[in-house]
Amino acid sequence: MATVTPPAHLTGRKQGKLTIFASYFLGTGKSYAMLEMAVQARQAGLDVVIGLLSCEQWPQTKLLAETFEALPRKTAVRDGQTDYGLDLDACLKRAPELILVDDLSHINVDDSRHMKRYQDIEELLKAGVDVYTTLNVQHIESIQDAIYSILGSSASERIPDRVFDQATQVEYIDIEPERLQQRLLQQKKGELLSGCTLSQLSALREIGLRRCADRAASYSQGPQSRMEYRTREHILACLSSAPSNEKIIRTAARMASAFRCGFTALFVETKEFQWMSPTDKERLQANIHLAQQLGASIETVYGDDVAYQIAEFSRLSGVTKIVLGRSGIPHRMLIRKPSLTERLIELIPELDIHIIPDNGSNGRLAAKHREIMRLPTLSILDLLKSALLLILATLIGFLFYHFGFTEANIITLYILGVMLVSISTKSSVCSFIASFVSVLTFNFFFTEPRFSLHAYDSGYPVTFLVMFLASLLTGSLASKLKSHAKRSAQVAWRTKLLLETNQNLQKARTQEEIISVTAKQLLKIFQRDIVAYRIIEEKPVTPEIFLTDSASSPDRYTSDKEREVAQWVITNNKRAGAGTENLSDSCCTYLSIRTGKQIYGVVGIAASDKPLDSFETSILLSVLGESALALENQKNLEEKEAAAVWAKNEQLRANLLRSISHDLRTPLTSISGNASNLLSNGDLFDAETKKQMYTDIYDDAMWLINLVENLLSVSRLEEGRMNLHVSTELIDEVVAEALRHINRKSAAYRLKIQNNEEYVLAQIDAKLIVQVIINIVDNAIKYTPAGSEISIGWKREGNYIYISIADNGPGISDQAKPHIFDMFYSASNQIADSRRSMGLGLALCKSIVNAHGGEIMVTDHLPHGSIFTFSVPAGEVELHE
Repeated sequence: MATVTPPAHLTGRKQGKLTIFASYFLGTGKSYAMLEMAVQARQAGLDVVIGLLSCEQWPQTKLLAETFEALPRKTAVRDGQTDYGLDLDACLKRAPELILVDDLSHINVDDSRHMKRYQDIEELLKAGVDVYTTLNVQHIESIQDAIYSILGSSASERIPDRVFDQATQVEYIDIEPERLQQRLLQQKKGELLSGCTLSQLSALREIGLRRCADRAASYSQGPQSRMEYRTREHILACLSSAPSNEKIIRTAARMASAFRCGFTALFVETKEFQWMSPTDKERLQANIHLAQQLGASIETVYGDDVAYQIAEFSRLSGVTKIVLGRSGIPHRMLIRKPSLTERLIELIPELDIHIIPDNGSNGRLAAKHREIMRLPTLSILDLLKSALLLILATLIGFLFYHFGFTEANIITLYILGVMLVSISTKSSVCSFIASFVSVLTFNFFFTEPRFSLHAYDSGYPVTFLVMFLASLLTGSLASKLKSHAKRSAQVAWRTKLLLETNQNLQKARTQEEIISVTAKQLLKIFQRDIVAYRIIEEKPVTPEIFLTDSASSPDRYTSDKEREVAQWVITNNKRAGAGTENLSDSCCTYLSIRTGKQIYGVVGIAASDKPLDSFETSILLSVLGESALALENQKNLEEKEAAAVWAKNEQLRANLLRSISHDLRTPLTSISGNASNLLSNGDLFDAETKKQMYTDIYDDAMWLINLVENLLSVSRLEEGRMNLHVSTELIDEVVAEALRHINRKSAAYRLKIQNNEEYVLAQIDAKLIVQVIINIVDNAIKYTPAGSEISIGWKREGNYIYISIADNGPGISDQAKPHIFDMFYSASNQIADSRRSMGLGLALCKSIVNAHGGEIMVTDHLPHGSIFTFSVPAGEVELHE
């Protein structure tokens, strides 16, 4: 089934507003009131359409509905009757400002994207469409126990309380029960009453009014008040596989809503959990899902002492109220095991404990459930193991008896056998049977008279009793230790996996690596096929497929249908796919890798054959949480690096502007001043003065040209746009070309070329190396007094040519040498005009030389002066046929 992306004009809109027209029963006029308000909205200029409205049996409502545009509907035949469903894709494509959708709690027709209609409405709201809808309050999840007590059955179609509580507006359509009954009878629609009496209608009305009042009260408090409530109260509901557990969860949810506080649902996993029947496991999963729908945070702890685990969790989590169930009050006996409630009162007397009795049919189901849970679970293999161990103990007992060992040694041997039975078998019933059989066997084979169950010694009954108790106790302790060891190994395995995942994620450096590491870790943990999507601009890119069997085909995971499910998860920030209520006909269960509302990726895990259980789901969420944190850290690191680069570029721009504004002033002033004098008073100057003024203008202009060349070269280097055009060149020709372009002031200096070799070839970009030589020679002219000697020489050493430019000026201080090649650095020198230097020349020389794969350095020229030396790759003579 295809999914439709919301139109562009909707993607920028805020969350749509939900208005619910609620009442307590059919026929109160909810749909008509909704249409009347829609008429007002249309008159106000809104674009209003009907997405789905069932009004065939109400003539007035149908007449008013015909004045609106109606979108196409989905149809399906269910139980011999035609059922109509909302066409969500058509609604998103039409994209109205306001849409009318009847019956919020309805279950969708087959082949729909979502299982429930309220999920369709949530997607419309997320797309920015306002929604009007109707609801009978008896379909709200948390009040199903009250509905059951009134009508004798719960509503089959339900909505989570959050949908009702988070609606923008709830319009309660109220009518007296007597008037409602008369209206339905007069319009010959008495079958809609379904046998409901006036008292039942009155009770439903009262529940509806109270539920709306609770919703209003929850929003009458300000944020500060709600925060104070949360810090003061914390409700804990105990989860189990009992049918009556639904009532406990709903009661706790109503309490949490009334107190506006935290709500946690706790499941204590004991050793009996591994032998729980598939039906009970399904019921437990349904109870966990119900608690999640009602806003609970699901937690799991491990241990056989349920009361102790609940008490410790309550202390650590700040729980203030505990809600649990009990079927009736146990009869008082002289010796009995304390109930769960009594243990909790003893362990945590400071907490409020609310007991929800299991009455009626739920109580009978719960009692039957407990009887089923108490039935022993045995396997043929466990019985064979027990029999073999007892036979082995008996044979060794015969040896002890033959060699004259005392009966105490044989008794100890049987106790050891019972302990081995407890360790080697899965069922705790085996240790009980082995304890009983070992007493009978010892009596039959090793007490007088032998080979008989009679006993002559009057002390034997006590011996048998002590032996039985000792065997049973040691067997129970061994079984309990084995169970604890297994759970400890399970917890250690989970901790190891999470630690390993965290370590692997820390080594990843990119988003692709982090998501890939996450998928590989999930493949290792669950041994299921994994699909991993990265997200670019809120769109999933081509997925990575990780298969358990490399020979299998990944095509079913890359279909358009699977990609649409992943896109839906990205758009709605909710899980979807197999095992969920959204797009459940896909191959995988898809979950987002997210922190809050920020989604970094989507992971799909194959679950069409076998859904994930609660333990696997908790591990999956933990791994995805670690991955989300790693992706968030990686994103923050990239933003930090980008900010550092931006700050560096800003600093570079600031320094460049500051240098330009300072250093351009002098040559521009000189050029403009000399040009103005020549234009205004040219006739007053003699030929020699004019020549000097022309020379100054030329020198200043050439300085500006060289500055612009350096600036352009620096900008190209910073942007990575400087491309080398390397060729084989003669060094003496490159030096000669550079000397033709140096400063005119070089005439006042002695330039010497020192070369002992006739031909030296280099693999260089000649134009750039010419600029390097010009900049170094100009730097020597600038910082040495007139008449100084500047010498240029080169030689080949190995695969490099070393070019040196030396002067006999004042030299460079040791403090300045480490910074001489830094950008915008210029050493002050009183002999030369340091104000005419921007500190770009030598920095550009270093960049060009490094781009050639060489190095540049500065050393002292004894007795005084400096030597700049740089290296470039040597070249060979190219022969052409």
